[in-house]
Amino acid sequence: MIMQKSRCLYLGLAVSAFFIAGSALAGSTFDKVKEQGYVQCGVGGDLPGFSNVDDDGNWSGIDVDVCHAIAAAMFDDADKVRFTPLTTKERLTALQSGEIDVLSRNASWTLTRDAKLGLNFTGTTFYDGQGFMVKKDLGVDSIDELDGAAVCVLSGTTTEMNLADYFRSHGMDYTPVTYDKAESTSRAFDKGRCDVLTSDRSQLSSLRLELQDPDSAKVLPELISKEPLGPAVRHGDDEWFDLVKWTLFAMKNAEFLGVNSDNVDDMRDSDNPAVQRLLGSGGHDDMGKHLGVSGDWAYNIVKQVGNYAEIYDRNVGKDSHLQIERGSNRLWIDGGIQYAPPLR
Repeated sequence: MIMQKSRCLYLGLAVSAFFIAGSALAGSTFDKVKEQGYVQCGVGGDLPGFSNVDDDGNWSGIDVDVCHAIAAAMFDDADKVRFTPLTTKERLTALQSGEIDVLSRNASWTLTRDAKLGLNFTGTTFYDGQGFMVKKDLGVDSIDELDGAAVCVLSGTTTEMNLADYFRSHGMDYTPVTYDKAESTSRAFDKGRCDVLTSDRSQLSSLRLELQDPDSAKVLPELISKEPLGPAVRHGDDEWFDLVKWTLFAMKNAEFLGVNSDNVDDMRDSDNPAVQRLLGSGGHDDMGKHLGVSGDWAYNIVKQVGNYAEIYDRNVGKDSHLQIERGSNRLWIDGGIQYAPPLR
């Protein structure tokens, strides 16, 4: 407890100094990361499919893979990354203060976070929306039937604000039951301390599987918000911002071009100029130079981590235990809204 309070005090003072000095850290992250030899990545740690650590200290999830991809682009080595598990209350402060280099922790992109809090979101790894999970024996089939319910929710999140907005605007009452960690909300829901658990739909899919009896609960069909989730960096850090942003774009472009971790070596011989620019082959090795990294930066991402479809499928999609349909997270050519600017 004393260590936790000390850490919170340190972060609070650091953030104050950050804003008073007019972003003293601005522009320094790329060089800092290069010098330290690894990416310090802020994640959750308790959400299977997005960021989770097992008993042996092995990390997995979409958010984790994004961090590995940044390391692959920066150092040609996806393993040069260290993870800092953060609660919802700690995550933004940790980035603002410089404790972490990038936040990749299912955080929603909002105007306040983008403009007021000094963050730059680098793109969307997962388009989501807020939903509600109930026990089947409650006999509820719609959000409109939740008037007077006790609702478990993560504190300090857009989820908590969306919940208040929705119930107020619909003239409904509720009792919030707040926790700092997703696993705490899940345990409380499982033990009957609340009638409903609300979170992003993807998170509910993960948390339902952690219940003692997953079949006892269901996720209601309605969504009450838009939640574009993706990595964030600090304002005024353009060189680092560009690298993190184009790391994500490279994975999406790779899927679009049909380049994956299995065929990437063969694809280096492709006659397609777009593929050559992506992989730094055929004399097209200048894309990496624009980002301050090696010409085969995107090749290393795809070879060591995969394209966007690969990280989606193995963590939350068809090859995972979550089995979340891609839906809006399909590429735009497949009816989704995932889209990346071209590498030119």
